[in-house]
Amino acid sequence: MSTATATARDSARLRERYTAVRRATERLAQPLSAEDCQLQSMPDASPVKWHLAHTTWFFETFILARESGYRPVDQQFSFLFNSYYEAVGARYPRPQRGIISRPNLDEVRRYRRGVDESIDRLLRSSGRLAEIEPLLTLGLHHEQQHQELILTDIQHALSLNPLRPEYHDHQGRPAAVCASSNTHPVSRAGHEWLDFPAGLRWIGHDGDGFAFDNEGPRHRVWLEGYSLAARLVTCGEFLDFMADGGYSRPEFWLSDGWATCQARGWAAPLYWEQDDTGGWRRFSLFGMKSVDPAEPICHLSYYEADAFARWASARLPTEAEWEAAAIEVPIAGGPEEPPLCPQPVTSTSPGLRQLDRDVWQWTASPYTAYPGFTPSAGALGEYNGKFMCNQMVLRGGSCATPRSHVRRTYRNFFPPEARWQFSGLRLVRDR
Repeated sequence: MSTATATARDSARLRERYTAVRRATERLAQPLSAEDCQLQSMPDASPVKWHLAHTTWFFETFILARESGYRPVDQQFSFLFNSYYEAVGARYPRPQRGIISRPNLDEVRRYRRGVDESIDRLLRSSGRLAEIEPLLTLGLHHEQQHQELILTDIQHALSLNPLRPEYHDHQGRPAAVCASSNTHPVSRAGHEWLDFPAGLRWIGHDGDGFAFDNEGPRHRVWLEGYSLAARLVTCGEFLDFMADGGYSRPEFWLSDGWATCQARGWAAPLYWEQDDTGGWRRFSLFGMKSVDPAEPICHLSYYEADAFARWASARLPTEAEWEAAAIEVPIAGGPEEPPLCPQPVTSTSPGLRQLDRDVWQWTASPYTAYPGFTPSAGALGEYNGKFMCNQMVLRGGSCATPRSHVRRTYRNFFPPEARWQFSGLRLVRDR
């Protein structure tokens, strides 16, 4: 194969991947009105419009702006849509993103189209594809992170609307896809425990394919023997915890967790509320639905997950225990688009289940650097490294995660009080 042919093939592959990810983001926003896209319901969330602009800013700032002769679409966008990159320059305060009414949604979409056209021209004409590809790939995985945030942030915003509107996804799937089944006896059937012996294990990304910098370097850890639950904790099991006074018994809670629980008045997971008959409902991307005892519990903080584990005479796994157990299990099949709601376990085959398409799983591990970790040079070094404080690691993937974004070495992280993500838990016991 000639060099020109190989270059053309690589260019076509990158353009196809870029187009697929960018269109997926647009499809997520398609069911939403301009008013929906402007909402910011809390400082931790961002408007959908801002996500659409920020992901575009990323490609413009870290790829196009490095090209000789490139002129930014609008110089002010660097201030409005920079998230946290101090090395790039000043930025608009995060808690106030919802009041950025201008540029309007149509202008943001024109911004996306303009940058997309510039990226396409660059990929068709540049002789530096090998240099551009790592940055482009990072930008696409960055956008996939924001695809998940679009879903979790709009769910939180819509939950505050007294009409409790549904989010209709781009495939037009009816709300019944996430309706209660109540036909799965697994909700209180007990756990299958998988035993893993003590030993020295390798964890971290091995260099094959894409990974964020925080997933390496690969290194060895010593693990004592442990038994990991084959499935996730269900809503039914969490209802048992609640019925046993789980939210009112401080003996199950970490000190900071108990203080947070009391200060915020937690008595159930986020989005849960009781109806007139005393039954429980929860707000989902498909509107209000009855709590299905067989579904994986989600929208828990680390504090709640840890309290449940203590109540259940178990604990949360460390991220090393989770990865060592899960690393050989294939990523779940199915379409690239996320299913948008966690599903009851249906497989009766032995082995670990529900690893990556239902809920992120809290671990007992604080988010810190692996041995030998060095942030990337320049502004991109701020992507992960500077957040390695006061956060806890989650593993797996959720019903809002695109399939191609899932890896067994992926280290998601959030503050221990965060609840608006699709976060749940899997139990572990010492052997």
